Amino acid sequence: MCEDVPVPDLVREVHTPCYIYSRSAIETSYRLLAEAFAPAAPLICYAVKANGNLAILRLVADLGAGFDIVSGGELFRVLQAGGDPANIVYAGVGKSEAEVQQALRAGILMFNVESQSELEMIDRVAASMDTVARVAIRLNPDVDPKTHAYTATGKKETKFGIDFGTARELVGRLGEVPHVRLVGYHGHVGSQVTDVEPHADALRKIIDFAATCQPPGGTIETINIGGGFGIDYRGGEAPPPAAFAKVLLPLIEHAGTRLRLIIEPGRYIVGNAGILVSRVLHVKQTPSRRFLICDAAMTELIRPSLYGAYHRVWPVASDRPFEEDGLSPADVVGPVCESGDFLAKERPLPPVAQGDLLAIFSAGAYGFAMSSNYNARPRPCEVLVDHDSYRVVQRRETYQDLIARETT
Repeated sequence: MCEDVPVPDLVREVHTPCYIYSRSAIETSYRLLAEAFAPAAPLICYAVKANGNLAILRLVADLGAGFDIVSGGELFRVLQAGGDPANIVYAGVGKSEAEVQQALRAGILMFNVESQSELEMIDRVAASMDTVARVAIRLNPDVDPKTHAYTATGKKETKFGIDFGTARELVGRLGEVPHVRLVGYHGHVGSQVTDVEPHADALRKIIDFAATCQPPGGTIETINIGGGFGIDYRGGEAPPPAAFAKVLLPLIEHAGTRLRLIIEPGRYIVGNAGILVSRVLHVKQTPSRRFLICDAAMTELIRPSLYGAYHRVWPVASDRPFEEDGLSPADVVGPVCESGDFLAKERPLPPVAQGDLLAIFSAGAYGFAMSSNYNARPRPCEVLVDHDSYRVVQRRETYQDLIARETT
C-alpha cells in the first residue's frame, strides 16, 4: 500500500518501473522538522536537488518552505511551481554570470558565496544591473560529518566553502565589492548525516566566527546550517529532527535572537516518502548466485552503484513482515549492460518469481533526480498518492522523447 492505494492496482495503470510518492509522508516529515525547530522560527529551504518534480515543489511551497537551489534550471523549476523568489537561497560552487543575472532578476533572497572569484563576479554582474546582491559566505568548518566521502562537504579537502582565514580577509575587503551586501554565514557539513555532533561542531565554529567578523557598516542577519539530516535506510540509524534541535537550538539562542536560522533539508523531506517499483523480468540461477533481473536499473536508482548505498528491497505482494533472517540471498540487478548495474547485492529475500513486483524503498530522494537515459532507456513516470487517489506528476518518457532534440 501507499497510503490507501494498493500498489499492484496503481502499477496496473501506470506500469513499471515507476516512482511512487506519498503526499502524507512528505507533509509529515516537513512538519516534524518545522515543529522541532519552531522556537527559532527558521526559514526551511527545501533542497531542490533531492527531488525537483513540480508537484513536490508546489507541495512543499504550500507547506511554507523556501528553496535551496544550485542551478539556473532549479531556479526555473521553483518559479514554475509557484515558489516565492524572496525565500530562495542560491548555493553551488560554479554559478555562471548568466545564472547570477537570472537570479537577480528574479529577486532571490541571497547567494551562498563559495570563493573570492565568485564574490567578485557577483559584484560585477550586480553592478551591470545597477543593483546590490545579498550574499552569505559559505564557510568550510573542516568538520568530519562521518558520512560517505562523496557526500561529505564540510572537510577542508573538499571543493566547498571558504576557510575561516580567507573568509575573514574577504570580509575585510568588502569595500572593494560595493554591489554586494554580506548578510549571513552558511555552513553545510554533508549529506545523510546521522550524528548530531558534526552539525553542532560546525555551528559552534560558524557562530564564533560571526561574533568576531561583522561586515563593515553592516550586520550579519542569518546563520544557515545547511541540511544533511539523515534518514533510515536500514532502520534505526537516523535520529529524529527533535534530537538535532535539542543540541542546535541552544547554540542559536546563545548567539542572539537577531540571527535568523536557515535550514536546507532535502533527503529528510522526501527520501522515505517514495518507492521505486520494478517488475522481475527473469530469475537466473547460476552455480554461485541467484539473480533477480528487473526492469529498473542503475538508470533509475544509481545510488547503490555510485555510493554503495543500501536500499531496502521487498516483494510488493509479500504478506511476510520484513525480516531477512533465514532467507536465501539474491542479487537484484537491471538490464543495463554494466556489471555495476545493481540495486542490491547478496540480499536475503523470500522466493521471487518472474513477473513479481519488487519495491525499492527510500527512493524519494536522488532517484529520479539522478536518473539517466543510458542504454537509450526512457525514464519512468512519477506518481503522487494522496489518501485513496493518485495522479501521474511526470509521464513516462517515450522513444520519441529520446530523440526529440537530435538531428541526423
